[in-house]
Parts: sequence; structure tokens; C-alpha cells
Amino acid sequence: MLNLLASFNIRFITTDNRGSYAREMVPEKPLVGKIFTQRIERHNLNLRIHIKRLTRRTICYSRSMEIHEKLIGAYIEKHHYNSLES
Repeated sequence: MLNLLASFNIRFITTDNRGSYAREMVPEKPLVGKIFTQRIERHNLNLRIHIKRLTRRTICYSRSMEIHEKLIGAYIEKHHYNSLES
């Protein structure tokens, strides 16, 4: 997993101290605690709320991974990059 993220120049990793992450983490990088994971969890919740297609219980749920990737990419472009320009 860390090899996939190497090109993004990650400064730190946050975790809630679950044992399953220990074998994947670089020991000097993680910040442990709920305060560090609360922001990203809120961001994930907002993403699921704004993009109803990500929840199976909606009528517009798509099984195609290609559609999911395009939809999430369009959402991130619109709400994160376009908001920086204004």
C-alpha cells in the first residue's frame, strides 16, 4: 500500500491504533488517536451523503467500478479544485 502512495509525498499518516494497520505503517509516520481520524471520517461521510450512488440502499446504485471512479473524480474536481479558484 505504501508503494502506491509514495508518489504523493505524504507527510504523516493518521490511525485509530488498530492492529491491522501496524504491519503496513512506517513506525515514525503515524499519528494515533480519534482526534486525528475524526476529520477524515467526516470527509468520507460527506462524500457518501453528497454522492448517493455510493450507498447500496439507493435506487441509483451502480455496480460498475468505472462509473464510480468517474463520478467520484467529477465530484472531487468540482468541490475541491473549483472551490479553490473562486
